[in-house]
Amino acid sequence: MKSKILPFFLCILCSFSGYTQPKSDPGAIAWVDSVFNTLSENEKIAQLMIVRLSSINSTTREVTFYEQQVESAVRQYNIGGICLFQGGPIRQTSLVNYYQSIAKTPIMISIDGETGVGMRVDSVAALPRQMMLGAVQDPDLIYQYGRWVGEQCMRMGIQVNYAPVVDVNNNPKNPVINDRSFGEDKYRVAQLGIMYMKGLQDGGTMAVAKHFPGHGDVEVDSHHDLPVISKSRAQMDSLELFPFRELFKAGVDGAMVAHLYIPAIDNTTNRATSISYNNVTGLLRNELAFQGLTFTDALEMKGVAKYFPDGDAAVESLVAGNDMLCLPGDIPVAVEKVKEAIRKKRLNWESLDARVKKVLHAKYKYGLNKPVQASLLNLTEDLNRKSAGLRRTIAEQAITLASYKEPAGFPLPVSQNNRIALISIGATDDNAFAKRMRLDYNADVFYFDYKQPDLRLLSLLELLRQRYDAVIIGVHGLTRFPGKNFGMSDVAIDLIKKVDSVKPATVFLFGNPYAAMPFCSVKNLVVCYEDEAIIHDVAANMLNGQILPKGKLPVTICESMPVGTGIQTSLMPYTDPGSVGVSAAILQSVDSLANDAIRQQATPGCVVLVARNGRIVYHKAFGHQTYDSTRPVTLETIYDMASVTKICATTISIMKLYDQGKLDLHKTLGYYLPWVRGSDKESLRINDILLHQARLKAWIPFSRETIDTLTGIPMAGFYQAVPADDYRVRVADSFFMRTAWRDTLYKRILQSPLEAPGKYIYSDNDFIFLGKIVEAISGMPLEEYVYKEFYRPLGLVTAGFRPLDRFSKNQVSPTESEKIFRRQLIHGYVHDPGAAMFGGVAGHAGLFSNAYDMAVLMQLFLNKGVMNGRRYISDTTIEKFTAYHSEISRRGLGFDKPEKDNLTRKEPYPTLSASPLTFGHTGFTGTCAWADPKENLVFIFLSNRVHPDGSNKLLRMNVRSNIHEQIYRSLK
Repeated sequence: MKSKILPFFLCILCSFSGYTQPKSDPGAIAWVDSVFNTLSENEKIAQLMIVRLSSINSTTREVTFYEQQVESAVRQYNIGGICLFQGGPIRQTSLVNYYQSIAKTPIMISIDGETGVGMRVDSVAALPRQMMLGAVQDPDLIYQYGRWVGEQCMRMGIQVNYAPVVDVNNNPKNPVINDRSFGEDKYRVAQLGIMYMKGLQDGGTMAVAKHFPGHGDVEVDSHHDLPVISKSRAQMDSLELFPFRELFKAGVDGAMVAHLYIPAIDNTTNRATSISYNNVTGLLRNELAFQGLTFTDALEMKGVAKYFPDGDAAVESLVAGNDMLCLPGDIPVAVEKVKEAIRKKRLNWESLDARVKKVLHAKYKYGLNKPVQASLLNLTEDLNRKSAGLRRTIAEQAITLASYKEPAGFPLPVSQNNRIALISIGATDDNAFAKRMRLDYNADVFYFDYKQPDLRLLSLLELLRQRYDAVIIGVHGLTRFPGKNFGMSDVAIDLIKKVDSVKPATVFLFGNPYAAMPFCSVKNLVVCYEDEAIIHDVAANMLNGQILPKGKLPVTICESMPVGTGIQTSLMPYTDPGSVGVSAAILQSVDSLANDAIRQQATPGCVVLVARNGRIVYHKAFGHQTYDSTRPVTLETIYDMASVTKICATTISIMKLYDQGKLDLHKTLGYYLPWVRGSDKESLRINDILLHQARLKAWIPFSRETIDTLTGIPMAGFYQAVPADDYRVRVADSFFMRTAWRDTLYKRILQSPLEAPGKYIYSDNDFIFLGKIVEAISGMPLEEYVYKEFYRPLGLVTAGFRPLDRFSKNQVSPTESEKIFRRQLIHGYVHDPGAAMFGGVAGHAGLFSNAYDMAVLMQLFLNKGVMNGRRYISDTTIEKFTAYHSEISRRGLGFDKPEKDNLTRKEPYPTLSASPLTFGHTGFTGTCAWADPKENLVFIFLSNRVHPDGSNKLLRMNVRSNIHEQIYRSLK
């Protein structure tokens, strides 16, 4: 009998907190020990130091640091790290390669590249700053940002990036953080910081959370002096420390300690947090249990160097408990002062040796145990490869409609007939925004730089009043930080206010959102965050209605525009039911049906959405996520869509590939999937699989082989509580399946017997195959393909797989408390055990979403493949896939449909009044998505009826069908 892992799953709770030394890796231990044993005392100290490298700037030809000094530090002291600053990518990478080639010990190369390597090296475009990212509502986009930055770093031979900034910028006057922060909402800062960090580290580069314990509430730049934060420890705990705690729990490998004076942490005079034992060892290490590498902020900055010059800061930093010292200045002086501190017993070799080994372990983890030589071939091109597309996508997701008081001024349809004026403030000639205004509207452009006298103001106002129908104002040339109104003159500010008072105007602010503070009274205000050509183009697309504003303010501009403001001119706007022929009074009775279901414990909560003619007429949340009533359901609550995945992820992808001529419905599984050849599944036609008449078994209990049938406990060798190279498939919390077992799952499908011909068998296996076909044809994982082709361009925020990669658990409704197999509350992981064993992504299940995103997809189908002027799928393809095709099956191609004898059935499906044109799907967890072209009607119902014990009461009570029928009764 196979042994069981009783104590393993019942007792072990494993979590990660920061960088963990790979003590269980014999190769790491051997390498670290072998390198450590070669180091002299001076070299051990120097391993903890990072020096600056700035080479010749290829544009200005300015030399800010001599490369020979770095070479000297490498040759004479075997320095531990180099931080890249100014220079061209080829020159910098050549130097990195050279220094690595002459180094006795591999050098940890770092960069302060919050917006990518282009923040420091020329010829590479920088990415948007973090405050612009803070406006983006799709966290996965921040992950992709971090992933690309990580890939850039690896391409240049860089192992560490001092990013992300997780300071909560709650002080608009902050002169040093400000737009480098994700914003003032600590939860968003933590969430987006984690996504950036995960992307960066998945991209092969160590992330460093900064600036601990929080640099957001200062009015002094620590580059020039020591900022003071006079907050209580309780205040620090509740705000500044929150994102750091969350990133530590999420597994960030590094943290950078700021130069701040915080008496509540350490009231020693002029004792910066970077050199404070109370802060580094007491708070960071002991209280918050961070085990990763700590880096000081640059020790050459006046915030610390003013009080501890000439190597003293290096000593104090090590006494405080830091691991690595950034830019400690004169290396020989710093090394000697550290040795002097050891002689005076302020430091000891035991502590320093431990830190040296910790640094070496980090070098091993990030690949420095092997020779590192970055290729120079196509280097600049490679570093820019994804940046333009990423900038555009971020701009489309971030641009924020902050004020919308006069809809007549926005959006502005493209026309050459209207008389349109563009006032380009802060510019002296046409930029990309002005060129688009001329092209789209034949607009007249007036320039008004910040040196213009107020004499011109009156004449310009009179001209606008008499000659133009509408005015667009572009605000350009702003400075990044708050001094002197971000560079705006009082005359320019006055002009904007007065123009807005005499003509319908839309103000586009291309810069820091705080710069909008003088414009809280303007009718229409669009915050664009940064000022460059791609963003100008996106702003013009938004003005003419090609894209919708999706961003939300990451900071408060004024009382009328607080953090989180973002007017969504929705793909599916809300409207009064009567305006689209729906009786509000009858529709209101849906409330009682939903509340009755909750009262009778058919489900702890639910969301119901109804749309007609592309407009939402009913969208309500009921109950709670669980029966303990701790978290109410909201309109944004994310649910496990279960089999709705089949149409809203897999079928929609199949339709796209069919549309493109890449998939033939009459070809076979064997044609597209070589691995099924030789099995009896090889000749099954795609058309029959979509119709559920391919004779495949309904489902296979994949988990049964891996658990003891008597106890329901996993057997040895299939799962473990922590990930490892051989256990990478995350099935649930602290539950990782052996990676190779996924191949066995496919093998079991191939081995399963086919049913008799001529039968309709609703099968999950059908769609597992179809998901693999999408991947085989597209060359992308299913979740990436559907995201790229549909979810992202449609602006869907919640729709996607593996929601915990993007959202907190609080936003996701839990499903069953599983007694057998995973033996835990399934929360944020797919309920379907088979889909879970595929890693949370399968063709038949795994999709999560809120109701709105599902409604957009169903409306896309109703619109015959067009949404917001963009065609996604052809109308003929949608008509084909949503129609009846078989005498055996009631279904369309992938879509579920009403029973053909619905009018005579005792229990009509999905409801009596659904027309034969209706299509959609239901989900096992208590969800459904239906669309009826005859009535141009969308019905979405989301619930977690399987919580907590797999109850099927929702189905027995016909809750979904009864609500659906009531909606039909409300149609006038």
